[in-house]
Amino acid sequence: MTQNWVRRHHAYAVWEITLKCNLACSHCGSRAGDARQDELTTAECLDLVQQMAEAGITEVTLIGGEAFLRRDWLEIAAAITAAGMRPTMTTGGFGLSAGTCAKMAEAGIGTVSVSVDGLEAVHDKLRGRPGSHQQCLKSMRLLGEAGITVGCNSQINRLSARNFPELYLLLRDAGMKAWQLQLTVPMGNAADHANILLQPAELMVIYPMLARVAQRAYNEGVAINAGNNIGYYGPFEVLLRNLGNAQGDLIWQGCQAGLSALGIEANGAIKGCPSLPTSAYVGGNIRERKLRDILVNTPELTFNLKEGSDEGTSHMWGFCQGCQFAKLCRAGCNWTSHVFFDRRGNNPYCHHRALALDSRGLRERVTLARKATGLPFDNGCFDLHQEPRDQAWPEGDELHLTAADIHWPEPWPAWEGPDLDGLQLDYQQRIQPALKIP
Repeated sequence: MTQNWVRRHHAYAVWEITLKCNLACSHCGSRAGDARQDELTTAECLDLVQQMAEAGITEVTLIGGEAFLRRDWLEIAAAITAAGMRPTMTTGGFGLSAGTCAKMAEAGIGTVSVSVDGLEAVHDKLRGRPGSHQQCLKSMRLLGEAGITVGCNSQINRLSARNFPELYLLLRDAGMKAWQLQLTVPMGNAADHANILLQPAELMVIYPMLARVAQRAYNEGVAINAGNNIGYYGPFEVLLRNLGNAQGDLIWQGCQAGLSALGIEANGAIKGCPSLPTSAYVGGNIRERKLRDILVNTPELTFNLKEGSDEGTSHMWGFCQGCQFAKLCRAGCNWTSHVFFDRRGNNPYCHHRALALDSRGLRERVTLARKATGLPFDNGCFDLHQEPRDQAWPEGDELHLTAADIHWPEPWPAWEGPDLDGLQLDYQQRIQPALKIP
């Protein structure tokens, strides 16, 4: 019974095999740089590989820090392949060589996602390493030449969003086959740079922009993968949730932490999602308990089972508590909610929410109330302000984002659907009768 339950629910693991990193990213949630003092030994890693295979994991993504800085990383990748699982990798792309890429392919790594967070000036600023942008493009080329499928992942924030259409074109031409997008949230180093975070009201600018980019990407054969804090239920939900296909049928159906996803830290700590804060969500350590036991018998890994039931909205509060999508959405991404408010259940990064408030002449802003502690995967705490939509924006906020700030390279194909502003307005009119805004 236990084995079957695990096999149904856990298919994808993201494994931080080291915190050692050769970049210094100002938005790094794990505050990577130096290796953890207690990282798993090679023998412990190989044992964990077998435990994952026995638990029914089918894909393992190796991350860091920078995964290839760990001495035995290719041995670990090869063991994952030998155990019948699919090894993939996410990398900052700084320092990969043609020889290393060839060895990755030999170890069975067939897909690699390179982190690119903007055009050159923004990327190098965020990554804290001059030349890192050029290294990313070089790594994409070398990986492709080694026969590895190349994807990219990018953070959306007030620095990067302005040039996202241009960034798409650059990465497409560099060989990107899929693009995973995620909103930057205040975890780790990003909690110390709150000025670059999108304000909730600025989602009204972000989502029409992403819709136009996603439609072009789909038409050009590049899949857009919406991260877990992209959404939810606005007029572009289907387009963004279905790899850029407006005719798809997928919508957000709640946090998958502990259900189909699994996060592993380099010291053997297990949590239901790799992004979740360590202190609140680690269910156990494989040095002390077997993986299967942690997956099945710890509340930190099983909370989404209860919250997927009809009684599963008890953790929700604020706007999300009264939302018409509450039972299905369960407040969106728990990572996002927790790192803003130090608790789950009320997600300010929601397109539906921004549209709903706007339809009532309101908007939201967040301001830092308590700084983060400085530990890996930590968070501070923010205050949430609800205010009139037309109120003057606070002085001194030089990064405030408007639609006019998005740079569209010419020529850009026309949108092949109804007017984007019209889509948002129509959505607002349809949902307004059901709104319960606290």
